[in-house]
Amino acid sequence: MLDKFIRYLEAERRYSPLTVRNYRRDVEAFLAWLGVDDAAFDPRRVTSEDIREWIVHRSEQGRLSAASINREVSSLRSFFRWLHRTGAVDRNVAKSVPSLRTSRRLPAFVPESRMSGIVSECRYDSEGFVTERNSLIVLMFYACGLRLAELVDIDRGDFSDDFTSLRVRGKGDKERLVPVLEFLREKILHYLTLIEGQNICNSSEKALFLTHKGKRISRMTVYRVVRGELEQSGVQGKKSPHVLRHTFATHLLNGGADMREIQELLGHASLQATQVYTHNSIARLREVYAKAHPREKEGK
Repeated sequence: MLDKFIRYLEAERRYSPLTVRNYRRDVEAFLAWLGVDDAAFDPRRVTSEDIREWIVHRSEQGRLSAASINREVSSLRSFFRWLHRTGAVDRNVAKSVPSLRTSRRLPAFVPESRMSGIVSECRYDSEGFVTERNSLIVLMFYACGLRLAELVDIDRGDFSDDFTSLRVRGKGDKERLVPVLEFLREKILHYLTLIEGQNICNSSEKALFLTHKGKRISRMTVYRVVRGELEQSGVQGKKSPHVLRHTFATHLLNGGADMREIQELLGHASLQATQVYTHNSIARLREVYAKAHPREKEGK
């Protein structure tokens, strides 16, 4: 039964391999807690109370945040919704189970003043393959607002003929076009010339970002690259590819970009996912107000 559900996620929902793996792991963990395996599992015997007890069990372990538990519950909701749609159960017992309350955290981002210096450093052309690749990785995240998986999946053929736009494959295999700014276009062309001239890519590999052996770069390597580059630039707090994606969105919003345009560039399915960046914008407005408003200055 679980294998059929997984095939549904892959074939019909077209979820990424990482997402599918998380769904399988969540459902398997729930079945193990029930004390059954997939072969002996009878979904008609599961109740809403079982799922609530599962949530309590996961909460009492003390190692998971509310957001992580909610993600697991979301997997169960999808599983039982599929079981209901296929007629395996009469009703979706997970539908009525509420999510845990979570505190709303503002997305971390790099201030514009600091990011400006990082961009300036990355724009400097180098003849060293690793240096040039790492700089381009940072610029791509910041200038295009990409997810980690999206950047790793980029092929050289995903660019338009003149390298002014990029076709990105996002969640659910949905595609979107992202404009490539001129400074980034020049950096990409220099990088491509470099890997060709140094025979970095001398095989049939289509990936844009490569290892020194000419293979597609891994997510973990990209994560380490971004963390190292931001650490070297003196960035405080969290240092990850997603921070650069948040920085892209926050700086666009502060610069006056429309919320729906940002939604399209980020590849968000709903506007609600994009609206979190308004909180960062308001925080910035409060800072400007405190520094500039005459009444506020009098109070100081």
